[in-house]
Amino acid sequence: MGLSINEIESEIIEEFGLFDNWIDKYDYLIDLGKSLPKIDTSQKTKENIISGCQSQVWLNARKLDGKVVFTADSDAIMTKGIIALLIRVLSNQKPSNIIDAKLNFINIIGLEEQLSQTRATGLKSMIKQMKIYALAFKKI
Repeated sequence: MGLSINEIESEIIEEFGLFDNWIDKYDYLIDLGKSLPKIDTSQKTKENIISGCQSQVWLNARKLDGKVVFTADSDAIMTKGIIALLIRVLSNQKPSNIIDAKLNFINIIGLEEQLSQTRATGLKSMIKQMKIYALAFKKI
């Protein structure tokens, strides 16, 4: 059994707490984005693009053994890091847990306040789309 959403959030809060400033935290986010597994170009469709993001973000989801598995990519390194964080927290979780997730780590690490208005809107759009997928899979 994998870690719960809250356990993963705690890990992320601890990791971001190791850095003294946002320059180092941005570097860490970029590294997270680089570690995101490549998605197949067949998943980079218009249907998988998240609307509301400044850059292009493709998000795909499938249900596997009762859990939602997310894959994603972005054409912007910072955005790719943000979606990598969200995938780390929400992927391989039950749909109901994703729907109920508060994602408090975002505010605790100060991520949203560090983002431009358009990136913050994009973050909300990514979360919304992940929860929509979870809702759809919960009904299946």
